[in-house]
Amino acid sequence: MDQRMVDFIRVMRAAGVRISLAESMDAMHGVEVVGVSDREVFAAALRTTLVKEARDQSTFDYFFPLYFGSGQPPMQNIPNELTDDQQAMLQEALESLMGDLQALRDLMQQLLEGRPFSRQQLEQAAEQTGLSQADQMNQRPWFERRMQRQMNTQQLQAMIDALLDQLREMGMSQDALDQMRDMMQQNGQGLTDQVSNFTGASMAEQMAEREPDPKPDLMDVPFVRLSDEEVQAIRDEIRRLAARLRSRASLRQKRAREGSLDTRRIMRANMRYDGVPIELRYRTKHVKPALVLICDVSTSMRYCAEFLLTLIYELQDQVARTDSFIFISDIVDISMVFAENEPQTAVEKVLNENRPGYYNTDLGGSLATFRDEFMGRVTSRTTVIILGDGRNNYNNPRVDIAADLKRRSRRVIWFNPEPEYQWGTGDSDMHLYAGAATAVYKVSNLRELGAAVDKILVDR
Repeated sequence: MDQRMVDFIRVMRAAGVRISLAESMDAMHGVEVVGVSDREVFAAALRTTLVKEARDQSTFDYFFPLYFGSGQPPMQNIPNELTDDQQAMLQEALESLMGDLQALRDLMQQLLEGRPFSRQQLEQAAEQTGLSQADQMNQRPWFERRMQRQMNTQQLQAMIDALLDQLREMGMSQDALDQMRDMMQQNGQGLTDQVSNFTGASMAEQMAEREPDPKPDLMDVPFVRLSDEEVQAIRDEIRRLAARLRSRASLRQKRAREGSLDTRRIMRANMRYDGVPIELRYRTKHVKPALVLICDVSTSMRYCAEFLLTLIYELQDQVARTDSFIFISDIVDISMVFAENEPQTAVEKVLNENRPGYYNTDLGGSLATFRDEFMGRVTSRTTVIILGDGRNNYNNPRVDIAADLKRRSRRVIWFNPEPEYQWGTGDSDMHLYAGAATAVYKVSNLRELGAAVDKILVDR
């Protein structure tokens, strides 16, 4: 049992559940106390000591029966429940139906006698189906189908129906037929479950023998590949990332205040001392940027926009002013939402109220609305950040407005999750917008997004 528990813990780790050595020892001690006679109490002891997060509960429930199930389905010896005449009738029907198909005749005999598959039968089928090559549990349904086909269990229902029809023609009573049908279907389900459990247990044992694959750093997982759990983890990471960026920005400001000597200002300030440099003057290069954010919140850009907005507003003490806009088919001013709410609450509210729908992304039309209604927010001190993939659904891209933004502002920075080789493909107008931008940063994951925002804070 100890080795079985060790293997179970190993497969849980391989499936991504964090289990320390101390927690493994706790599980062993817990089982020593409660024992294994009561399966529910035994499972509760393991669950309590090994599962720390709600998201790992389903993983535990999936693997526990594979390691600690009975392995033998409940089955009945059907001929023992029949009269001598019924047994003779059954044997005659079997010989009539099965003919020379030895494999099917043996399977039907095994079904009727309620004999589970032997370990040798299952291992032979596993070798023939290549089960030893399985290395991911998401392959289990495919290997189960191959195993069921190899063991002929997929034909059981047809065999049962044919046998019952033959017995009916031979004069067996309906009550006896109904009783036989129930027992054979129960036995058939038992054989099918045995194959399924063997497949899952074999794959789990193979997983346990491997070292768990190292999880990629969430900072490097592309936004388009994030699972729901990873999205939530990144939301928690945003505050820590903002704290790191804030510390670096503050350090830069300190260095700017203590920066290099400004010779011209020193000479001017010390003219009254006949040029003797008594009062020193320093160059100050760092200024807090004033930002205008224009974010695409269509389906493909939604997570990226959420993380950018959250990050920028977590860093408001490092920014002189921020005006924020989102668009799908048209521009929407969301600045007041952030003025009235905490960043994460504001982002959730904005995304809930501006969901993708039947309408298509229209950046060109959104830029036209921005020019008509909000262009006054852009001054020579403003850094404009446009977040989008440049895909415009074949609408007019209005590159002229993007170029006008560049002329009016301090700079126009474009954040795009797509690599440059995808620009201009399909409905992408990014190759046109790039010429109207001061710089384009690729922001396909949180690390790239954080690095791009950090560069924005260096407003020189």
